[in-house]
Amino acid sequence: MKSTLNMKPEIKSFHPEDEYYFKEGCHIIEVSNSNNDEHLSIARARVEPQHTTAWHQLKNTVERYVILEGTGKVEIGGLHPAMVSAGDVVVIPQQTKQRIQNTGERDLIFLAICSPRFNSDNYQALQ
Repeated sequence: MKSTLNMKPEIKSFHPEDEYYFKEGCHIIEVSNSNNDEHLSIARARVEPQHTTAWHQLKNTVERYVILEGTGKVEIGGLHPAMVSAGDVVVIPQQTKQRIQNTGERDLIFLAICSPRFNSDNYQALQ
């Protein structure tokens, strides 16, 4: 992994047209995920009303959800399911089973912040 001492300053513009559907069951915009910053990635995730993402886990990656809009129910590891809404932060250690359900009438939107940066090879679908 590169040292942060070698990072170059940059400003990344948000491009809503770059949204794509990810097999997990949500829509993603990669806000920041590049070789210039291997320590962290930021994606904007969108889960449609009444939809639930698939059970999954990330190997070698810690993930944090920062809820921006909407309401949902998150299930992580051995914790009891919990309701989340704007301003809440969910911390998901590596190799931890997880999913999130949109319980509201509008899109559930959150930032998925991963360290080190998200790599699709670390995504593991679960039953």
